[in-house]
Amino acid sequence: MRELNPHWRLDKRSSAERGYGSRWQKARASFLKSHPLCVMCGDEGRVTAANVVDHIKPHAGDQALFWAKTNWQPLCKSHHDSDKQMLEKSGESRAKFTADGRVVW
Repeated sequence: MRELNPHWRLDKRSSAERGYGSRWQKARASFLKSHPLCVMCGDEGRVTAANVVDHIKPHAGDQALFWAKTNWQPLCKSHHDSDKQMLEKSGESRAKFTADGRVVW
């Protein structure tokens, strides 16, 4: 098994080389078709289209976690690029889940 790079976010390889190639694009499109709304906006009482498939728990290069659909959630770009990134950098854990398995923000 390949050792995970602790600095995987600094990886300079292309997105396709990091696992975000055509297979990911197809999986992402399918997931967003089935889960079209941002869960964080929904928790705020707003309805916003999701356009990002977020890994709830950062996969850090772990391919099993990367492809685990139970670790995916639909977010709008705004929430993904701001609130979610801030939570990850702070190290805050999100261990609360709804009955259907979504993370409670």
